[in-house]
Amino acid sequence: MAQNVLVEIVDDLDGGVATQTVPFALDGVMYEIDLSDENARILRETFARYIASGQRVGGRKTTAAVSKSATGKQRSTRSAQSRRRSKEVREWAQANGYPIAEQGRIPHKISAAFEAGEPAAELKSAPVGESPTTPAQRRAPRTQTGDS
Repeated sequence: MAQNVLVEIVDDLDGGVATQTVPFALDGVMYEIDLSDENARILRETFARYIASGQRVGGRKTTAAVSKSATGKQRSTRSAQSRRRSKEVREWAQANGYPIAEQGRIPHKISAAFEAGEPAAELKSAPVGESPTTPAQRRAPRTQTGDS
């Protein structure tokens, strides 16, 4: 039996037929809204005053939200999904005997093993909290020369 399926996009404001999806951003958050031509025109007219007074900071693509740290330097924010995944990987690594820090970058070997779902093999021989390899050598402190 043949079927024809018709998908109709609904205007998010008035429930009518939407003809376009309009993306916009505010406070570092991207939004999309399905609108009819008339409602899209009204939205653009409403934003026009603010756009005219604002400063464009990029092209069409947006980047991750940026916040300022306590020191005033910019840092990009991590998504909740990224934090959840890091937590899962760390818990898995600890349960499988991998040495892993509570914070910081997760070593590629551990991420790859987690993705593959393998138990710890080559790193399991090292006790948790100890490095399986020789620790890196520290440099001697720099000495100052001349008058600065």
